[in-house]
Amino acid sequence: MSAEFFKVPKHEKPVSLWVHPEGRVLGSVFVRQQSLHHSGEETPAELFNQGENFVVIHREDLGEYRFYSKSSIVRVAYENEFDLMPGSEAIDCELHMMDGSLMTGKICGAFPPEQRRLYDHLNREDSTFIPLHLDNGQVSLINKSYIIYAKSL
Repeated sequence: MSAEFFKVPKHEKPVSLWVHPEGRVLGSVFVRQQSLHHSGEETPAELFNQGENFVVIHREDLGEYRFYSKSSIVRVAYENEFDLMPGSEAIDCELHMMDGSLMTGKICGAFPPEQRRLYDHLNREDSTFIPLHLDNGQVSLINKSYIIYAKSL
């Protein structure tokens, strides 16, 4: 049997990371062509919220692949090519970060009635990174451990 049979089809998605203490890192992550949770490709939020402690970043500028610790990644920005699903709701919020930055945007999704508050999303145990939809069409995955405080707008 061919080794190709065991490969999971993936492709590169460009991202911009803010890594502590390195700073801004440009590269690409590898997302599955088919998500395990929905139709279509895997999202970076799914990738970064998986249980592995490290993520592979292709650094084209250096011509190498690096394994970055997710606990050192403050946030990840990428272009959002997908429209929100029908029935999605949005929570407008401000996130004040340890590095002094202020992130303003929307947390979007189809929320169950018992999880419609910002507080509920910040305390979800199944995710380390919160997708924050920005006005410029980008999504910024925010590492919750780098948030000082948050407030609803």
